[in-house]
Amino acid sequence: MRPVDCRACGVRVLVEKRSLPHTSVQWPTGAAAACAEFAPRVAAGRATALIPHCAALRASIEQAVRDGSLEVPADV
Repeated sequence: MRPVDCRACGVRVLVEKRSLPHTSVQWPTGAAAACAEFAPRVAAGRATALIPHCAALRASIEQAVRDGSLEVPADV
């Protein structure tokens, strides 16, 4: 897993790409409460597992793939 920083809020998560469509993300403790998209939902009592994704983080992960700092296995 590789660290990726959200370009919108700076939250750092660990990301692994097993293929272009498959992305695994590990959120460190407290990161969801600092995420601009997750924070209001977390504060309202919503479980993070029920929040589908953060659009800003997704864009940051896609940019990391494009610039080569996050690799996608070629054999998949």
